[in-house]
Amino acid sequence: MSYNYRETDPEFAERLEHFAFEEVVREEGQQLDEVTRHMAIAATLLGCQGIEEFKEELPRAMQAGLTPVMIKEVVYQAVDYLGIGRVRPFLDAVNDALTGSGVKLPLEGQATTTMETRLEKGIQAQVDIFGEGMKEAWKNGHINRWLAANCFGDYYTRTGLTLAQREMITFCFLAAQGGCEPQLIAHAGGNMNLGNDKEFLIRVVSQCLPYIGYPRSLNAITCINKAAEAR
Repeated sequence: MSYNYRETDPEFAERLEHFAFEEVVREEGQQLDEVTRHMAIAATLLGCQGIEEFKEELPRAMQAGLTPVMIKEVVYQAVDYLGIGRVRPFLDAVNDALTGSGVKLPLEGQATTTMETRLEKGIQAQVDIFGEGMKEAWKNGHINRWLAANCFGDYYTRTGLTLAQREMITFCFLAAQGGCEPQLIAHAGGNMNLGNDKEFLIRVVSQCLPYIGYPRSLNAITCINKAAEAR
């Protein structure tokens, strides 16, 4: 059952809506363009498993300018960081929203690799993000090989989002689920390598704070600072 909180919980609704939709959005120095903001929020809701809020966010995201392809790419990439066990309800929610608005599925394909090239192209994506030191990382056991071929070769090489956008949503997946601080520091650094600097990442955390709360947001800020210091 979905409740209208303005009717059942008017005081709560007043403060929540003011904070999430006015105060945070308008905070001087912490603003993002609408597409980036809603992309980050969608990724954050995947990360924290906020499926009901995600359903509320989808029409807002589309109205802000996220295309069906962009939304699908956010959900697809989440599988690498959350697992299909946690992502399936979100993919179903997107399919319901798109078909309900008259979008024909499947969407146009975005893959740029084949089964034969996915490892090679995935390694190159890792190098593009993290530097030349990643060229041999795939040889350090089968999971590192899977990481190169599957995570980066199958998903990061797809069109629909830029590499910088993909690193930004990965940062959101990690920050929102918590307990991934080593990976969060690494991907904060990867973001910075692609031009998503410290100030940008802090703005991302600020805009997503209403959806994941203060503890995980403050942890994310700490990870950003550690990544910046390491540079």
